[in-house]
Amino acid sequence: MEETRRRTLHGRRRGKKLRAGQQSLLDTLLPRLAVILPVEPVVTTRGDVSESPAKIDLARLFGGAIPAGGVWLEVGFGGGEHLVWQAEHHADVGLIGCEPYINGVAKCLAHIDHAGVANVRLFTDDARFVMAALPPQSLSRVFVLFPDPWPKTRHHKRRFVARANLDVLARLMRPGAELRLATDDPSYLPWMVEHACLHPAFEWLAERPADWRARPDDWPPTRYEQKMLAGRKPAFLRFRRRREDR
Repeated sequence: MEETRRRTLHGRRRGKKLRAGQQSLLDTLLPRLAVILPVEPVVTTRGDVSESPAKIDLARLFGGAIPAGGVWLEVGFGGGEHLVWQAEHHADVGLIGCEPYINGVAKCLAHIDHAGVANVRLFTDDARFVMAALPPQSLSRVFVLFPDPWPKTRHHKRRFVARANLDVLARLMRPGAELRLATDDPSYLPWMVEHACLHPAFEWLAERPADWRARPDDWPPTRYEQKMLAGRKPAFLRFRRRREDR
């Protein structure tokens, strides 16, 4: 087995001390919603995550049956506002949210508790570990919203939107499934467009600039946008998983 050394794609794991109510949700609600991997992931010396031989039982994860509307994945849900909004508005969909930042997980749990949604499951580590353990063609939609841009050139290899991760998503997404990307970083936008457009499994759904400059109706703002985007214009990119690779 190769040496397990992780290439970090995210920032810090913890922020300020959690309030008592937040810690209580981590202790009581999170265990009921947590995604448990069937086997521990293997990270190669290059920082890649190898595909898991054992797959997550999605029917069991969502209470005995795969949701009729399919399964959606959000990579890096932040405080969970978008994730829980989608769960409220798509009760027939099962959503898996991945977020290593514990303070964000605590905020998401509070949103889940307040909204009373039952169709969300959470993974509190690197999303690539879940991706390695999902069955092929099991996802109907994927969200990667405002990932860390890693703006320094020497850190670009840490960007989530990269060929290796897109290859994995192409394997996991059903034909016709939608991939949604968003960024406000001026250097990450052309990077996202280039990597996704050049990938043979994805086609960009934009036909004119307004299609990626305007927020779709079913794409609610995140806490990050409301807090950080004053004066900056985010891009909302939508891609479709081709039915046949080019």
